[in-house]
Amino acid sequence: MSVEVHLRSAERLRDLCCANRGTFIKVGQHLGALDYLLPEEYTSTLKVLHSRAPQSSMEEIQQVIREDLGKEPSELFVSFEEKPQGAASLAQVHKAVLHDGRTVAVKVQHPKVQRQSSKDIMVMEVLVRAVHWLFPDFAFMWLVEEAKKNMPLELDFLNEGHNAERVAKMLSHFPFLKVPIIHWHLSTKRILTMEFAEGGQVNDRDYMKKHSINVNEISENLGKMYSEMIFIHGFVHCDPHPGNVLVRKCPQSNKTEIVLLDHGLYQTLQPDFRLDYCRLWQALIKGDMSGVERYSRRLGAGALYPLFACVLTARSWTAVNAGISSVPVTQSEDVEIRTNAALYLPQISELLNRVPRQMLLLLKTNDLLRGIETTLQTRASSSSFINMSRCCIRAMARHKRSKAQSRRRRLQITLAESLSLWRLSMYELLLWAKGCMLGHWFTALLSFLH
Repeated sequence: MSVEVHLRSAERLRDLCCANRGTFIKVGQHLGALDYLLPEEYTSTLKVLHSRAPQSSMEEIQQVIREDLGKEPSELFVSFEEKPQGAASLAQVHKAVLHDGRTVAVKVQHPKVQRQSSKDIMVMEVLVRAVHWLFPDFAFMWLVEEAKKNMPLELDFLNEGHNAERVAKMLSHFPFLKVPIIHWHLSTKRILTMEFAEGGQVNDRDYMKKHSINVNEISENLGKMYSEMIFIHGFVHCDPHPGNVLVRKCPQSNKTEIVLLDHGLYQTLQPDFRLDYCRLWQALIKGDMSGVERYSRRLGAGALYPLFACVLTARSWTAVNAGISSVPVTQSEDVEIRTNAALYLPQISELLNRVPRQMLLLLKTNDLLRGIETTLQTRASSSSFINMSRCCIRAMARHKRSKAQSRRRRLQITLAESLSLWRLSMYELLLWAKGCMLGHWFTALLSFLH
């Protein structure tokens, strides 16, 4: 009976979001990512909002182009496809061809979103306060506060373009990452014109099989990207749902690429927060429970630190105690987590109101990435923990060097960093050797070196 009630309520909520569009769809998408908080009927129903958002008419799209670029679409483009490539909560994307022959993607904001967003947030705040008055244990003001902060940034497509260029430069050492080039002369606050990049969604295993794309390689490279963003740079793309992460074979080199789209929602992590977050993940990977408690408390979890560790990792307390890198994820553990999420809903709600606001988008990002890993069947792989550990080591060493008073001390820190990274590489090689079954002598040798 409870499943039927949850499903019916989730469908009504989805229909409400679709009817009101704009901000409501954005919030519905956010709720759809809260696997640690909401019953599965809600998350699975609301996830469709990522790919089935209502569309604006062609006349509405053309009018936005006229108003913002001052010309008819036919003057700006040789061709402009009427059917959008995709429609999202705030905009839709059309494929077009410039007069110089280049193919572009034109992201055009839905015409009423800008005017309606502030009213939507005000209505949402009233509803959330009413729910809290009726059910004091359910405090969701954090959701309203996040919408107030993020919506103006997401509605400014020039900001999105600058974010895209910043992350492309920041991660330019990754040859597998493709961020479409922005065409600034055809971009405004409501229009973003960029290089057109084709590909399959990152959760489309059939597409990967058809194009000979290695699933494990994609998962590992996605982990490398996000570990660097979070732990080293503190500048994080916070909307990695499958529609925003494409995979393909590069047309020029035929090498596998990840195409990262939709750069409107980023979280900048404060240095102290980022370093404590590094230390917490190091403790979680090692099973260092005193470290888990210490850094969870420093990140605002207080006495709810065990719950915080479980929410952050989407693992049971038993797995957290043992060290999440040493305990494989099982189906029974996932069932246990979902059951406990329903039981601890008031405490989780309190936790989300308690932690720093920059943590909220990280939790959402973690859940979206875990959803991709689950689909690709690469969740909690050893490579993901190795990539995280490597970035944590580098981030902590960089911080220590910045505080060092002498060249000798900086050299000591660099040597310690190199040794830790070497040990990690040896451990990675050991896992590879075991996986390839190269023989007991080689495994024994690597164990000795490690």
